[in-house]
Amino acid sequence: MVEISLQIEGQAGLTWPRWKQMVAATEGLGFAGLFRSDHFTGGAPPDQDSLEAVISLAYAADHTKAIHFGTLVSPLSFRHPALLARQAAGLDDLSGGRMVLGLGAGWQEREHTLFGFPLGDISTRMARFEEGLQVVTQLLRSGEPVTYRGQFFQLEGAELLPRPTRPGGPTILIGGNGPRRTLPLVARYADIWNALFLTPAQFSELGGVLDEHLRQEGREGRVKRTMMIGLQFGRTMPELEQYLYRRRPGGDARQELERLLERGNVLVGTPDMVVEQIKRYGEAGVEELMVQWFDLEDLEGLRGFAESILPRL
Repeated sequence: MVEISLQIEGQAGLTWPRWKQMVAATEGLGFAGLFRSDHFTGGAPPDQDSLEAVISLAYAADHTKAIHFGTLVSPLSFRHPALLARQAAGLDDLSGGRMVLGLGAGWQEREHTLFGFPLGDISTRMARFEEGLQVVTQLLRSGEPVTYRGQFFQLEGAELLPRPTRPGGPTILIGGNGPRRTLPLVARYADIWNALFLTPAQFSELGGVLDEHLRQEGREGRVKRTMMIGLQFGRTMPELEQYLYRRRPGGDARQELERLLERGNVLVGTPDMVVEQIKRYGEAGVEELMVQWFDLEDLEGLRGFAESILPRL
């Protein structure tokens, strides 16, 4: 069975009232989890409200009982790994072991420039990312004080106290599709791999690459496979066509539907269509889909999606 979670963009108008609604709806409607991006701003103006990620997750930890939750993903380009590990361990303890610490290298140049964080080129980002992963995993998983001397991060006998209640601390997720750089890091450090916007065939192919990296690390079968995916949904075909028309005013809704179906890396259609697409992802090895939900005020639409899809999976 494929689990269905929600993913929202925290920099796209997220406020406390909207976040509280989403947290309650995610748990009340039966979704498996709730994830949010971790950004200061969007990639281009105009800027919108952006609720700080770690603080928002503390609310989720204390106001839910069943769902897992986390960042998708926190960039180690502006999150110091030692502080983030400490925060994540606290959130995991507060929630009884439901925190997912999603980590990434950082990519959005605009927010780094605006707030004074050096992003660097791809090689710099990936080198810093691997160092950050070493810092996070050692602090969370080592029973001894940690000394680490890297190019970007340094520790001298550091120890997180109290120790995480869950052995090894919160679940660590690494997001990305890169077969040469990202997947080896997933195999070495992660509990969860999160791919982005792939077709079932593409996901299956990359899953095979990950399997080989896991064999090399001696960690076969120890990484959960998940994917973030877009959604274009209507409970009926007329409702779907209206939705597609609103997204592309003046366009042909039927042609847009055909285009999205041909692209094959987004959930699109009526309940029957979407359920079949989810099943194909399950056959390709996806264990959980993080479905993007952009309209933070559309709780009626979210309820319609949940009630028509979740009971059938």
